[in-house]
Amino acid sequence: MQKILAALSEPTRRAGLRLLWDSKEHCVCELMERLDASQSRMSRHMKALADAGLVTGRRDAQWVRYKRCPNIPSEVSAFIDALWTAEDAEQEKT
Repeated sequence: MQKILAALSEPTRRAGLRLLWDSKEHCVCELMERLDASQSRMSRHMKALADAGLVTGRRDAQWVRYKRCPNIPSEVSAFIDALWTAEDAEQEKT
């Protein structure tokens, strides 16, 4: 759980994971564009999420495609869903 919390502590990683939460594959190039991040920065963030067991990646030619890990424990998934809800509520306040 400590790796998961550490991975979620960084805003860009949370934003990247949120984009992947739809369970579809997304190219790192798409994540770079949507999050305004360099390739090396995005790759580091995706590695941290993968090391925490939250995403999986597969190489597709020159890019890596990432998606939400299909076997995230339900308790962890519920926690992350609650995190998104809390972030949305906080955003609405501002």
